[in-house]
Amino acid sequence: MTSWMLLITITVLYAGYNLFIKVSSGHVPITATSTIAATLCLQFAAVSTTLAFALYIFTREGQVFKLTAPAYGWAALAGVCIGLAEVGYFYLYRSSGNEVPLTANVVVPVIVSGTIAITTVVSYLVFKDALSSGQILGTLMIFAGIAVLFMNS
Repeated sequence: MTSWMLLITITVLYAGYNLFIKVSSGHVPITATSTIAATLCLQFAAVSTTLAFALYIFTREGQVFKLTAPAYGWAALAGVCIGLAEVGYFYLYRSSGNEVPLTANVVVPVIVSGTIAITTVVSYLVFKDALSSGQILGTLMIFAGIAVLFMNS
């Protein structure tokens, strides 16, 4: 039961992450030439939250913190991916030139569902995870849903 509660909590927090980026972008002045300051603020808040959790963990006895070099390397690569994604998020919500900024009801579903579909395909091809017919159908439906979102936006 704990895993399900954690899964729901993380899902709600990730939704907040997606939506609060949209809200933040709405407060960027039109005269600003970049949203990098908002991205840095986001990263600082994320690091501060992680450090606070780390301090809590460090106070508990019996904790082992040593990781392997590949664990650090892959974690760093994941950090690069999320950092670049966050920079991109802020730019998606800004108008540039004649382009109208995309709306959250297009951006978030495309990114989140696209992430699910890409992860499903890559986990099958690279990690050799098994796929059921329902997962294959669901992934195809995600790609179709993304296409429909763009047709109507």
